[in-house]
Amino acid sequence: MLDSLQQARNQLVAPAKSLRQISSDLFTSLFVLNSHIRFKPTAKQTYWLYLKDGEYRLSLIAPVQWSPDRSGRFIGACELQADLTWTLELSADCANDRAFLQTIAERRRQLEQTLQQAEKIEDALPVYVETLPYYARVLASALAYSLKQSMQKSGILGLSFRQAEKQQRLTQTE
Repeated sequence: MLDSLQQARNQLVAPAKSLRQISSDLFTSLFVLNSHIRFKPTAKQTYWLYLKDGEYRLSLIAPVQWSPDRSGRFIGACELQADLTWTLELSADCANDRAFLQTIAERRRQLEQTLQQAEKIEDALPVYVETLPYYARVLASALAYSLKQSMQKSGILGLSFRQAEKQQRLTQTE
């Protein structure tokens, strides 16, 4: 695991990001990483997220390549970025599903609360999440490292959520 983590860190390109971007990247990345991943994802490769039998699964197989009864509900296309954050483009079905969007919004509120309650923002990062499968655990740890690098470059590392918001408002007005 340590070799995989070091390899991920060596490939890292972490730009400075705003607090909102860090929060958004963390949410999307955790959403993807909390799915079942049975392979080693690589950057700049498209993967597909499905929901079947109550479990999210990341797959190498596109929705057009198999039937929904085998794959489950297609949630969206995912891509691992060079900074080890994930993007997720929701399928049209999910983007128009009110119940699904409400579930996502509730999860987002829970993450925002966690970030706001943390003594320092980085305390809420997934440095080691034992419950995640191997590749997701490695990528979550690398994600935490990446976001810390972005926070350091943005001057908000070591700050609480409120302090970081205040710091970034002051920076924007200068």
